[in-house]
Amino acid sequence: MKNKEIKLGAILSYITIALNSIISILYTPILTRQLGQSEYGLYSLISSTISYLTVLDLGFGNAIIVYTARYRAKKETDKEQKLYGMFLIIYTIIGILVSLIGVALFLNIDVLFGKTMSVRELETAKLLMKILTLNLAITFPLSVFSSIITAYEKFIFAKLVNIIRIILTPCIMIPLLNMGYKSVALVTVITILNVSSLLINMMYCVKKIKIKVKFGKIDFKLLIEIFAYSFWIFLNTIIDKINWSLDNFLIGSLKGTIDVSKYSVASQINQLYISVSTAISGLLLPKITKMIENGATDKEMTDIFIKTGRIQFFIVGLILSGFVVFGKSFIILWVGEKYIDSYMIAIVLMVPMLISLIQNSGTSIMQAKNKHKFLPKVLIVTSVLNVIMSIPLINTLGGLGAAIGTAVSLIIGNIIIKNIYYYKVLKLNTIEFFRKTSKIFITIILEILLTFQVLINFNIDSWKELFMGIILYTIFYTIIMITFLMNRYEKDLICGMITEVWRKKKNE
Repeated sequence: MKNKEIKLGAILSYITIALNSIISILYTPILTRQLGQSEYGLYSLISSTISYLTVLDLGFGNAIIVYTARYRAKKETDKEQKLYGMFLIIYTIIGILVSLIGVALFLNIDVLFGKTMSVRELETAKLLMKILTLNLAITFPLSVFSSIITAYEKFIFAKLVNIIRIILTPCIMIPLLNMGYKSVALVTVITILNVSSLLINMMYCVKKIKIKVKFGKIDFKLLIEIFAYSFWIFLNTIIDKINWSLDNFLIGSLKGTIDVSKYSVASQINQLYISVSTAISGLLLPKITKMIENGATDKEMTDIFIKTGRIQFFIVGLILSGFVVFGKSFIILWVGEKYIDSYMIAIVLMVPMLISLIQNSGTSIMQAKNKHKFLPKVLIVTSVLNVIMSIPLINTLGGLGAAIGTAVSLIIGNIIIKNIYYYKVLKLNTIEFFRKTSKIFITIILEILLTFQVLINFNIDSWKELFMGIILYTIFYTIIMITFLMNRYEKDLICGMITEVWRKKKNE
């Protein structure tokens, strides 16, 4: 049953990614056109600013998953129920703190962005800040139930709820945009749908999983133990926010909303790219935790590290190489030539992420082994380096400068230092990992060069031509990978998924 949840959860994750991609292609041009480049940049800027407050999670979301898995493995039901009660109290307090910080940001918007925004933009920014702060304040206590669903490995339900939310957002917003509503309506709809999905998760936990919550005195000994675990995840969250969200803030403060809009388009593409890889690794934390609790060896951990990495490489490699080849034409057709700078920004962000993405199951192993204390300290330093480099680069190159600063910090921290850490501390055989993935990397480079050579005499001027090119490239890529690079396990995995989908279709 659990394997079924993981397999179908992975399939639904990729359906979610496909939906996000399709909806982005269809919806984002409508959004940018109806909002205008300036207000789209404003919406992106305020959204990313409020997202900084998610660091107040303090890494507890992952802790709930890990400790629930431990208590369930040991059948310690009473401890599990008290854990939920404790975190509902803690997250409610954090929600109140978010509200107070949101008020402080609201009162200081003129100071933060007064030099680069008009009076109208500042007024809109204040209203967006109010709504998004409310959204986040409610999200914190209700997010406990989302973590419980993950810990119980109920991936199918969680993914279906997310898919429905993804579909509803443009279905509601497009008519509102056509009626003249702008960014304020957008964040209102996002807030309503987010809170609704969280309430559905809560009802599922109570009615279906039948979890019980025990309130009482906070177990400070347990809380200190959990915080010692989650503090390092919290540092990783700060690192991610510096690397991926602070750029919008810096660009908005130094350049303005137009540059933010260009960077946001590139960042949106990069986030879709990232989500392709995390769709698999995000399902593995409970399983890895159980393996370690049951005494899994370093070799077994290396095996799952390599297996997951290779599967991710096949998929992520297709996305990255496809974007390198067709990305410029895609952006021009998608949002227009005024966003052409987004192509190079996206490339600079995506390329150094490749190694990190195909190794992100290592993060789950690190968390499950509770060996995630040293690395965040080092990565914090590289993230600060990112900020120091980005400020002068933004002044000179705008959004591209911010991307270069982020890329350099990723190469130093997420590739070089992290692999040394995996090898020395987690005892993962990264040398074997690179040996078993190097042929995939070389093949992808050759495919890109060959495709560019074929396309050198062709101009892609329509969606039909672009889709035809992408389809032909995908077929070519897939045939090469299956024929020459996939091992028996990987071929059987693909055949198994296809057979499962076909069987279900026949039974309908």
